[in-house]
Amino acid sequence: MSPIQNSTSSSIIFLLTGVPGLEAFHTWISIPFCFLYATALSGNSLILFAIITQPSLHEPMYYFLSMLSTTDLGLSISTLATMLGIFWFNAREISFNACLSQMFFIKLFTVMESSVLLAMAFDRFVAISNPLRYATILTDSRISQIGVTIVIRGTLVLTPMVALLKRLSYCRSRVLHHSYCFHPDVMKLSCTDTRINNAVGLTAMISTVGVDSILILLSYVLIIRTVLSIASPEERKKSFSTCVSHIGAVAVFYIPLISLSFVHRFGKRAPPYVHTMIANTYLLIPPVMNPIIYSVKTKQICKAVIKVLSSAGRKN
Repeated sequence: MSPIQNSTSSSIIFLLTGVPGLEAFHTWISIPFCFLYATALSGNSLILFAIITQPSLHEPMYYFLSMLSTTDLGLSISTLATMLGIFWFNAREISFNACLSQMFFIKLFTVMESSVLLAMAFDRFVAISNPLRYATILTDSRISQIGVTIVIRGTLVLTPMVALLKRLSYCRSRVLHHSYCFHPDVMKLSCTDTRINNAVGLTAMISTVGVDSILILLSYVLIIRTVLSIASPEERKKSFSTCVSHIGAVAVFYIPLISLSFVHRFGKRAPPYVHTMIANTYLLIPPVMNPIIYSVKTKQICKAVIKVLSSAGRKN
């Protein structure tokens, strides 16, 4: 098969994959995915609306939560069209440029979520270790600067990784193995040297998600040390309870990410549908679970959400 030259890369059409071996059941498989998407979109929109409209939530912790909800919405929307398009209409085709765009936004929102979780860890550290200066350290302008920095950081790190795919020639099968454009998937279809792409992709992930995970862990070491220095057991419990929601959000982000990495590396003999299902759910677990975690574990969010829903019910 002759290579597809870079000059015609805009005309390349890739074929996305649903769940290999279970194509006959795509309509049924779409039902739980529709439920997950509906939960993610409605839950994060509700939390975002509650934070915007309720003055009692105009505090640093909730501003960071609004950033988390925004990234979760972006992550859900990035895969919604292609995933449900495959399950409902068997719409597998995606152009090269559309594939790169989807890949960029999936990676961007993933990196942004990691960065927001790091910012939230810093927020909890400041609140526990220096509560009297909390409001003066995390001012509205500083939080805005953190938000802008998160977007710029992700864009600068990921743009070369995605742009470098344009230099490759593609001469193998055009079938991708996921319901969305996955960076390693696209590279595997190339018949040219991808060592630079591999190095840039690995560097991008290590310098963002990898570094963030280490700094989050370090933040919690410092938080635990501060909490243990508090004399009153009740105060210790109260201080650490403010971190429970964030720990849950960190867990639902990193555990699926690590699981996917292990499956790709060590699960070579697993059926193809196992890889696909884990890859699909990995992108949906954080957007679905984060609103539930914060609504259940954070009283202020729970009260605000109930207030928004009750006011909406009265208007109807």
